[in-house]
Amino acid sequence: MTRVTSTRLNRLIEHLNGEDLMTTHQIPDPPRAPRSRRARRLAPALVLAVAVATFAGTAAGAAPPQRIDPRNPDLGPNVLVFDDSMPQAEIQATVDEINARQIDDEMGTDRYALLFEPGTYGTDADPLQMQVGYYTEVAGLGASPSDVRVNGKIEVYNRCLADGGTSNCIALVNFWRTLSNLTLDINGAGQDDCRASANFWAVSQAVSMRRVDVNGGNLSLQDYCSAGPQYGSGGFIADSTAGTIINGSQQQWLTRNSSVDEWSNAVWNQVFAGVEGAPSDAGFPDPPYTTLETTPVSREKPFLFIDHKGRYKVQVPAAQTSTRGVSWDEGMTAGRTLPITDFFIAKPTDSVQVINSQLARGKHLLLTPGVYDVAKSIKVKRPNTVVLGIGHATLTAVDGAVPMTVADVPGVVIAGLSIDAGTVESPVLLQVGKKKGHHGRGHHGRGHQGRGHQGRGNPTTLSDVYFRVGGPHIGRTDIALEVNSDNVLIDHAWVWRGDHGVEGFTEGVNGDTERWRTNIGRNGVVVNGNRVTATGLFVEHFQEHNTIWNGEDGTVILYQNELPYDPPTQADWGEDDGVLGWAGYKVGDRVKRHTLHGGGVYVFNQNNPQIRTTNGFEVPQRPGVQLNHIMTVNLSAGVIDHVVNGIGDAATFEDGHVGVPVYIERYPLP
Repeated sequence: MTRVTSTRLNRLIEHLNGEDLMTTHQIPDPPRAPRSRRARRLAPALVLAVAVATFAGTAAGAAPPQRIDPRNPDLGPNVLVFDDSMPQAEIQATVDEINARQIDDEMGTDRYALLFEPGTYGTDADPLQMQVGYYTEVAGLGASPSDVRVNGKIEVYNRCLADGGTSNCIALVNFWRTLSNLTLDINGAGQDDCRASANFWAVSQAVSMRRVDVNGGNLSLQDYCSAGPQYGSGGFIADSTAGTIINGSQQQWLTRNSSVDEWSNAVWNQVFAGVEGAPSDAGFPDPPYTTLETTPVSREKPFLFIDHKGRYKVQVPAAQTSTRGVSWDEGMTAGRTLPITDFFIAKPTDSVQVINSQLARGKHLLLTPGVYDVAKSIKVKRPNTVVLGIGHATLTAVDGAVPMTVADVPGVVIAGLSIDAGTVESPVLLQVGKKKGHHGRGHHGRGHQGRGHQGRGNPTTLSDVYFRVGGPHIGRTDIALEVNSDNVLIDHAWVWRGDHGVEGFTEGVNGDTERWRTNIGRNGVVVNGNRVTATGLFVEHFQEHNTIWNGEDGTVILYQNELPYDPPTQADWGEDDGVLGWAGYKVGDRVKRHTLHGGGVYVFNQNNPQIRTTNGFEVPQRPGVQLNHIMTVNLSAGVIDHVVNGIGDAATFEDGHVGVPVYIERYPLP
């Protein structure tokens, strides 16, 4: 393949916009002299395509073993690999073209990974400055973040949604993007004074920054250079270092196992676990910091890298306990190193039958960028299996299928994956461990507590796993994520029943009612297993309890929930024996030990502002059930009467209470 210049890339994108999305497009090869190995590896990745295929699982027979060149693996047409021998102008033009395509494509089907081989990109005089749009992953391919250096900026700005892109500028819908495994030397040369003042990372849910070393300037989580109101609702940083981080307008944020020199401020719920330089929480709730000296259980996300011989590998970090700071400051992050040849590299055209056959043979699974329509479960049965998605690979349920199941085995790692509900209701979108009895829905929350056989030191781990019900299309599921196994780690998950989308509902109140009746999602997360830990759990807009926790010895570090916008009436939202609605966080009545650090439940019942919810949190009143630093807040519609179990004032939209949290420092009360 030829190298694709920005002009050719633009023509290809225009061509794609007018073609059937089932088609894969390639640029013909004109004759030319042989190129270096590095140039050859880049060219196939620059063939852009959208491959959306039905995963019916009906292919006749299993595919033969996949042949993978470890120095030039075929990662699919939507993976772009750059090396530092490329002209700076060509790299800049290419990343700008991808951003232009993705910057407003919130509900689209394109997925991209932009990968940088070890080297330095950008110079003091000519920095590499890029923005990251929807469904885009930017990552270095070094064994250490120091192996890939970007002299420039990697940014996300507010989207301005009114008046021709000049007002209502917010980060509240800046979802689904990833930055990892590189060093960023901030250089704003050529930008105006405001833009040059920081590297802006104005994002909300389903965005992670991992293994990033930020130098030479401020990292701002608020884009303060656009018109207002500039709100953000993130977010997640892990295994990273930075100087000054400006929180700004971010409502909540989790920073885990990192190092910072200074953190500017808090809004409602800023949480730190194992962070060197984290602010003290002694003054809670003024400011509303929650700070844990160490992270009780952690495992960093697997990452691709190229070794000193040019071979692609995947590092799978080991699980750790009581950790603090980054994992890479004294060398390679501890864990397993897997050659890329140990993986089955899947594309959306591969059937579930082929994928399951490869998993059964002991292969790990790498899902390349794309949308995979799944009509039969991908089954992860073997211990220590790694499933790694790149470029926001997305599984969509078809005909009520469960897109993925994980057996009761230790050490499975699922990372970098999005899972969408389909138009026919699924029982669950991701099931970890076999269900053993009733999952405990209802106001009383009674249910079986899982008894999986996982080893405590090797938990099954979900890292950057996101769920969606509605949005790009109608979606229906009973539960999004169900965890039945013991000893599971959830490290950053956004579980979202969409409050907006392009499903075709009527605008305004009638559309909200249609959404409520059509996009079915009863529970976001149901945990039946024991010793399950969640670091960064974001669950929003489900129609009953957003989260139900029935297992013993559960630990959650940062919980963010917003109740659904769209129930038409109080009867739709529920009333049971004097209890109105469904608490956003429910711990089962039989649970004896549970801990939450930093939790918030928000209300914005825009479809009917008179709807009430009795409690934001409902938990058994026992000494072993501890909630630390919890809050409710009203966003201008609906009421939450109490924070937890009848304790705490109402979060109401009356008398100037909009946006003013109601805090409980500790429950049970001292």
